[in-house]
Amino acid sequence: MTSISDSDELIFFVNGKKVIEKNPDPETNLLFYQQQHIVTHNEVRLTGTKYGCGSGGCGACTVMVSRYNPQNKKIHHYPATACLVPICSLYGAAVTTVEGVGSIKKRVHPVQERLAKCHGTQCGFCSPGMVMSIYTLLRNHPEPTPAQITEALGGNLCRCTGYRPIVESGKTFSPESTVCQMKGSGKCCLDPDERSSVSGEEKICTKLYNKDEFQPLDPSQEPIFPPELIRMAEDPNKRRLTFKGKRTIWFTPVTLTDLLELKASYPKAPLIMGNTAVGPSIKFKDEFHPVFISPLWLPELFIVVSTDDGVTIGAGHSLEQFRDNLNFLISNETKKTKTFSALQHHLRTLAGPQIRNMATLGGHIASRPNFSDLNPILAAGNATINVRSKEGNRQIPLNGPFLEKSPEADLKQEEVILSVNIPYTTQWHFVSGFRMAQRQENAFAIVNAGMSVKFEEGTNRINDLQMFFGSVSPTIVSASQTSKKLIGRQWDDQMLSDACQWVLEEIQIPPAAEGGMVEYRRTLIISMLFKFYLKVRLWLNQMDPQKFPDIPEKFVSALDDFPIETPQGVQMFQCVDPKQPQQDPVGRPVMHQSAIKHATGEAVFVDDIQPIDQELALAVVTSTRAHAKIISLDVSEALECPGVVDVITAEDVPGENNHNGEIFYAHSEVICVGQIVCAVAADTYIHAKEACKRVKIAYEDIEPAIITIEQALEHNSFLSSEKKIEQGNVEHAFKHVDQVIEGVVHVEGQEHFYMETQTILAIPQTEDKEMVLHLGTQFPTHVQEFVSAALKVPRNRIACHMKRAGGAFGGKVTKPALLGAVAAVAANKTGRPIRFILARGDDMLITAGRHPLLGKYKIGFMNNGEIKAADVEYYINGGCTPDESELVIEFVVLKSENVYYIPNFRCRGRACKTNLPSNTAFRGFGFPQTTVVVEAYITAVASKCNLLPEEVKEINMYKRTSKTAYKQTFNPEPLRRCWKECLEKSSFYDRKQAAEEFNKKNYWKKRGLAVTPMKFSNAVPTAFFNQAAALVHIFLDGSVLLSHGGCELGQGLYTKMIQVASRELNIPASYVHLVDTSTVTVPNALFTAGSMGADVNGKAVQNACQILMDRLHPVIRKNPKGKWKEWVAKAFEESISLSATGYFKGYQTNMDWEKEEGDAYPYYVYGTACSEVEVDCLTGAHKLLRTDIFMDAAFSINPALDIGQVEGAFIQGMGFYTIEELKYSPKGVLYSRGPDDYKIPTVTEIPEQFNVTLVHSHNPIAIYSSKGLGEAGMFLGSSVLLAIYDAVAAARKERGLSDIFPMNSPATPEVIRMNCTDKFTDMIPRDDPSTFTPWSIHVS
Repeated sequence: MTSISDSDELIFFVNGKKVIEKNPDPETNLLFYQQQHIVTHNEVRLTGTKYGCGSGGCGACTVMVSRYNPQNKKIHHYPATACLVPICSLYGAAVTTVEGVGSIKKRVHPVQERLAKCHGTQCGFCSPGMVMSIYTLLRNHPEPTPAQITEALGGNLCRCTGYRPIVESGKTFSPESTVCQMKGSGKCCLDPDERSSVSGEEKICTKLYNKDEFQPLDPSQEPIFPPELIRMAEDPNKRRLTFKGKRTIWFTPVTLTDLLELKASYPKAPLIMGNTAVGPSIKFKDEFHPVFISPLWLPELFIVVSTDDGVTIGAGHSLEQFRDNLNFLISNETKKTKTFSALQHHLRTLAGPQIRNMATLGGHIASRPNFSDLNPILAAGNATINVRSKEGNRQIPLNGPFLEKSPEADLKQEEVILSVNIPYTTQWHFVSGFRMAQRQENAFAIVNAGMSVKFEEGTNRINDLQMFFGSVSPTIVSASQTSKKLIGRQWDDQMLSDACQWVLEEIQIPPAAEGGMVEYRRTLIISMLFKFYLKVRLWLNQMDPQKFPDIPEKFVSALDDFPIETPQGVQMFQCVDPKQPQQDPVGRPVMHQSAIKHATGEAVFVDDIQPIDQELALAVVTSTRAHAKIISLDVSEALECPGVVDVITAEDVPGENNHNGEIFYAHSEVICVGQIVCAVAADTYIHAKEACKRVKIAYEDIEPAIITIEQALEHNSFLSSEKKIEQGNVEHAFKHVDQVIEGVVHVEGQEHFYMETQTILAIPQTEDKEMVLHLGTQFPTHVQEFVSAALKVPRNRIACHMKRAGGAFGGKVTKPALLGAVAAVAANKTGRPIRFILARGDDMLITAGRHPLLGKYKIGFMNNGEIKAADVEYYINGGCTPDESELVIEFVVLKSENVYYIPNFRCRGRACKTNLPSNTAFRGFGFPQTTVVVEAYITAVASKCNLLPEEVKEINMYKRTSKTAYKQTFNPEPLRRCWKECLEKSSFYDRKQAAEEFNKKNYWKKRGLAVTPMKFSNAVPTAFFNQAAALVHIFLDGSVLLSHGGCELGQGLYTKMIQVASRELNIPASYVHLVDTSTVTVPNALFTAGSMGADVNGKAVQNACQILMDRLHPVIRKNPKGKWKEWVAKAFEESISLSATGYFKGYQTNMDWEKEEGDAYPYYVYGTACSEVEVDCLTGAHKLLRTDIFMDAAFSINPALDIGQVEGAFIQGMGFYTIEELKYSPKGVLYSRGPDDYKIPTVTEIPEQFNVTLVHSHNPIAIYSSKGLGEAGMFLGSSVLLAIYDAVAAARKERGLSDIFPMNSPATPEVIRMNCTDKFTDMIPRDDPSTFTPWSIHVS
């Protein structure tokens, strides 16, 4: 390598400005380069592009890459995830980031404006990525269809909004009609309904924004592609480029001969095109490649040649270009393109648009991932690959031996895939592909398959059969032996039966196989085979209806995957009183005050703060054992690593290392996998992370290692004492009921997956041991407390600043305090600023999430469905330290009745201590887990009484002013309204009947509906936790500066506070500016959680403003026709203070656990949701067809924000109850550490029809009679869970099985499929659990 000449200059453009990098490092990706290097002449870091996962799975770092193709003279714009783009691949490219699209300083682009004004941004961390995905689509399609918009957003994750407003902002560019269609009724949902219970006096609004305000989109005004790059691309004298880094070399050959020479010289060097396979392997598997070869410009890799036999497609095409080619070929010839159609169908949902535009066909084939959706179909379609080396050309069949990586059929190291031959199918040749994943789009397959069959012409006798399966083995496997046995057989039911038996014998998945879900995957293999069997039967019937009978009509729906529809819906809320002054913003759907900044990328998050002089990056070393002694800790090698300044351990903590049971650095013992043992401070994060690998820790395991709740119960391991409430005489009641049922319900945990990971900037000051911290937190005071304890300095020396967080959901209440202490200790020891950004995998491992829950119930009821007695026990998996677990179990017990009055009721709960990272606060705070158990026993009672669950809910629901089980009086009238309106407006009973008709006509697809009522409590049962303060300054120009103790997490708290100040001071909202939340301006502020942020801080802001207005009143009285600025100036002249502290004492809540009674909560939020789903009984897939939510909002201060909270919480809840699944090893190792392993909902998971109504009521205790709605919608997502179980129950009933079965959460595809018991689930082999250790376990 030393003989290679010096590095060439890397030339590309960013946002229209030329970048010349003289020393490009092949190991540097575009995201890091943008954020850390100078990429413009103005030396400005481009921080709008966000780090979300580092694996290309979340879309937060989406940019647009544009390239000129000298062959067709066209410019190609495509979205790409900057975290996977090596900068060396950008030679000759133009990159557009969100800053290049538009800015507040210059001009906000229509895409940015509409995303903001349509309320498509909450925390704002994902918004730049959303903007770039829509913007790139518009550059290619200025008038996109709604389907194109939905597809364009498929690779972008959002944890806040629920996606609906984001899609809606994109749809404003579509010329197609987006008129509401109420499915099944034929009427618009806004038509007057004689059954409506809405008072005629209340005017309902549905308009959350004004389209007339939007700028028009003018494609002619977009930046031009740099002419210099066109000249470079067309240069006939192009030569090989060489880029030398510190450890690696990058070659870009310009001729095929040059490429082959390089591959001969460096046979082990990977070919880099999109970097979607090699990049993650380097980042997450510690692979190292000294040489990279990137043949981006070779025309031989981009051919498309059609012959009479088939098509040859160049290996350099991206998967999206491959798809476009297939679409063109299919449109011209449908009869011969069955293989093309199967590939094209899979390409719609393979990964997201960014990855599809980066990954190449050749790279996908060559890497041969065992989860590949394309390779099994290509193999089944008899594709071949054309390869070349210096030795010559050859063809390799893309068949079983190649996919299984048999040495005799493999690529040679010096060979390059040039193209792929895909034959046309003949008349009697059928090819199809199948896949099943945790979610419909952008998820690796759990199992996939490619199958083909050829028949003797005019018969159904098998001439050739091929079956390939993915994700069932370390490689894709071929069922070749089964296929051989079936040659000559007729395509009939007996053939199917034998094929299923033989394929299960041939493809054996070991019981402890990586990935788990063994029985489910075995079932999917033969379920997919059955689907193929039906498809071929249908094809044969279409060929010759006389000779080949059709498949049963009830089976037809089994053949189709669920379509991806563009979501639509209506949002309804109470209109503002027409007499209200136009200036008064309260009650109006005001845009989030930072929305435009979110959309332009100008909103500053902690990691966007400019680097500070001598700043260090921190990376942590975490325990690999669940429970062990630390025998030795050797950091000597780490200290020798490049860039390392110091290693911080428990010995370096000046004060407390264990504060309130929370341990900052493990000392002599580790108590969970993921506990921080030490930290490395270095000049860059890459250096710090590399040094972490050099730290050597010797352990000695300690028994027991407690992982699950059952293990904790066995070892009597608890974090707190039992909490209990009881009313009536439970034991006596059980003796006087018609029936008694008992059951157990498991509810697994949930990862917060806030888009911005935990982020801390700790800056030691030069005087008085002061420390300043900037961080994303819900509780700055808590951080201050922990840092003070760790550094052994008074709290008045610790200043915590919080401007905004990129999502939180409870995950930033307590965890930033522990992490802040870790960072502060490092800053204290080194004397230098510390930037501590958790990588996504570390964040998921260290900070844990929602408590898994085990519920046990015993219910006594009458035959008419009336429940007379309930005895319920709850246990939560708290993890290894106290955190919030005791408070969570209190909430679990207090909220355990939901909306149902049971006269004899006992509930007990305990938090279990285990050797897992400590679980913590999460939106809903125990309620979403608890009420699954409640709804499970309601459903079981309904089944026993032969009633609908909704009928049993109606019978047992609170109906008049009553007392809860803990003796707090409340009026359920708003609950009754929400319930009644939901049943009526959703047409529940009509749709339930229609679903039953559908179920009668379809054996393998079933529909289910559920209506779920809710009584949710806000705030906390301890009064002093509900207090709040604010500080308001009026300046002499009339402008107002506002500060309060609440934290902006995306919920729009700052926006609502501006609305409050505007009303109270009677000034335009534009006069009010909000400064960041800080322990300096408002001391001792409590957490922003419990849905009370606007409640308590609003009261404090109101109080401060009223104090100021009282002071101004004499001035105003003397000059009633004066203007605000005049009054302010006069007040100053009269020495009237223009600054005031506002204070709210807090809701006076209380709970006496000894007496088991109290006024635990200030008020309740009521709501009801109706959801309808369709499930595929053969795969376990489900589709959410429609959801109607009726939420008691009382008076909404800002309907746009409140509806956003309801929708976002609902989608987050839906994910919790369906597809979000944390997987742990039996030894307590978390497997789910990123978007590849943990699936939150994407745009394709939200309801096709999504309607939200804010129901008006009165709540005089709260500011402006409002209610906090941040959490309440979370539980309503369980309506999807219950609808799924309703559909599964219908399937089970048809098969003669009990419709009472374990109703656990989440209802993953595995759970759905394995509960739809049938001949295929009966056919699979079952393993004795005592004979193996499973790959993963449930911890509830």
